[in-house]
Amino acid sequence: MGILDKKVVLITGTGGGMGRVAAQVFAREGAKVVGCDINVDANNETVELVRRSGGEMKGVAPINLTIPEQAEQLVQEAAAAFGGLDVVYNNAAMQRFGPMPDFSIEDWRTTITGELDIPFFVSKYAWPHLVKRGGGVIINIASVAGMIAGETPPMIAHCAAKAGVIGMTRQLALEGAPHGIRAVAISSGPVLTPASDRDLGDNQAARNAITSKTLLKRFGQPEEIVELAAFLASDRAAYITGVNYAVDGGASAW
Repeated sequence: MGILDKKVVLITGTGGGMGRVAAQVFAREGAKVVGCDINVDANNETVELVRRSGGEMKGVAPINLTIPEQAEQLVQEAAAAFGGLDVVYNNAAMQRFGPMPDFSIEDWRTTITGELDIPFFVSKYAWPHLVKRGGGVIINIASVAGMIAGETPPMIAHCAAKAGVIGMTRQLALEGAPHGIRAVAISSGPVLTPASDRDLGDNQAARNAITSKTLLKRFGQPEEIVELAAFLASDRAAYITGVNYAVDGGASAW
């Protein structure tokens, strides 16, 4: 038995990166996973990886979570897949970077929508299902950018949106407590996913600039975020709510 045995978990953005790892880890711990992504092939690949390892996962794709109606559709399908919903893992996000004052209004709005609206929409539509279940857990993936400013790359909208996610998490915890709903945020530092590794390529100067703020002078690995999330989603963390965990290699310590 795993620490999430028989729990139904909705994970957004499971087409790759931390979302894919989350699907694998949560399934390993006994959860029945519903995962979604805008990329059909990538999401199907994650479903296949989970099933090959003996886990249970249903994929929903393509889904665009910036559209409220599609977020609602996702939640309804997730709740129907395994007869309820216990955990919402808000991982999916879209962001753009750039310095002030050249950062465009379109880039600002795209980032706020992609990083703040998405977890709000999914949590909003999942809320009644968690209440019906007698409680549950909402895990919001925030960022150290919601706690401190970042020089590389310039991140005005990313900082604002992720600070909003942290604040929203506290309010969800307050309003959810009477219903047995816990809400927790995880603020990750720089994490090296296959996509970010590809984008950085052999640009060692960029890699060093990104990790220089961390005390450990390295990128985190997706598993180092997801393993904490799995614990927080479990009943072992039943007394934890309304807080933000920085998993950032010490970046916020100084």
